[in-house]
Amino acid sequence: MVRHGETDWNRDNRFQGHADPPLNDAGRAQAQELAERLDGEPVAVAYTSPLTRASETAQIVCRRLGIELHASASLMEVDVGSWSGLTQAEVEERFPDGYRRWLEYGHGWDDGESYDELGERVVSGLLEIAARHPEELVLVVTHGDPIRSALAAAAGVRFGEARRSIAVLDNCAAVRMTVESGGLQAVH
Repeated sequence: MVRHGETDWNRDNRFQGHADPPLNDAGRAQAQELAERLDGEPVAVAYTSPLTRASETAQIVCRRLGIELHASASLMEVDVGSWSGLTQAEVEERFPDGYRRWLEYGHGWDDGESYDELGERVVSGLLEIAARHPEELVLVVTHGDPIRSALAAAAGVRFGEARRSIAVLDNCAAVRMTVESGGLQAVH
């Protein structure tokens, strides 16, 4: 599982959610470096979130690796509702109660999607992808919170707790996961 390359919104620390900003120049360079790191790995196929920042990252890698790419809505970032596009300072000003809840409990927006809903969507999607490709190495290009959800499932942590207990990956960083006994496991 790989997090997409950098966008201007990442750089500006804006909530992205289902918004669709593209990669910036740094993000495209990160994706190229990722493609070079993965060159030579026996990756059979790739799946990506349909959001531009993830799919553009995946396309750059797949061109280098010469593999097929599929989009899956199950890999999209958490829907942050009306917080989309706002910085943390803007959210704190406009939605002080929600911002406080987000800091304390992990979920603050009143619309959008909960972290539990995200986790259920992501884990279900990953298990379906794994079932389609038994014994194959699959590249999954997604977002920070879906990766945290997968790591939470592997660690037995509630999805709503994952934001506080599992750090988000840097842009174009990767984690290896496997499916064992019908569940996700992190590979160290």
